[in-house]
Amino acid sequence: MGLPLLMTLLLPLASLQAGHWAEPNPNTAFGMNQPKKLSALEGDSIHIPFFFYYPWELHKVPNVNIFWRWKHFHGKFIYNTTPMFIHNDFKDRLLLNWTKGGKNGSLQISKLRREDASSYFCRVEMDTQGNGKKMWQSIEGTTLTINPSESMVIELANTGYKSMYSSNWFTLQVNALLCAAFADHVAFVDAWEMTSSLALRDSIQPERLIVHNKVDFLLSFLFPT
Repeated sequence: MGLPLLMTLLLPLASLQAGHWAEPNPNTAFGMNQPKKLSALEGDSIHIPFFFYYPWELHKVPNVNIFWRWKHFHGKFIYNTTPMFIHNDFKDRLLLNWTKGGKNGSLQISKLRREDASSYFCRVEMDTQGNGKKMWQSIEGTTLTINPSESMVIELANTGYKSMYSSNWFTLQVNALLCAAFADHVAFVDAWEMTSSLALRDSIQPERLIVHNKVDFLLSFLFPT
């Protein structure tokens, strides 16, 4: 396995990493911060965190309300605190983790579906002392990627073979990279018995019993009982 193929295998890691948070605007004294990118598996849950800040003194009854939009900046509302509202597409799947008076929290989306892949924007409004009602929301929002939940099965590279271009040490490094790159939802089959256990390592076809055991082992991942 050459270096270009290894780099190709490692590319999907980028899609599994959470993005950086949006930088606060130094030219304004108020704002809403969210992570730029998040990803999760279909069927799982995810928290989209938010943090807002402002310079004003709040009214004695500030009436702080949190709203969430999706798809784009002017997209439809999917969640309101007051009056309480949850979009039909997210019925029984949204939970706002936020305490009144706090400046941070998160929106939890449960039982993720592929169609939930979108951008999400948090909006806040409040009554201030002497400055009236203020409202603002995240500009960039958070882009959520939904990855398929199906598991894959990968056979690890075999040791014990002869090659002037490779070695057991190199093969073990390849295996370590594979395990790190696909650690979340991939099952690995270490079929060392196909080569290392053979008396004749150069034999193209192992004995029938070894092949039978390997097939049974592989099927146990695909059709667990």
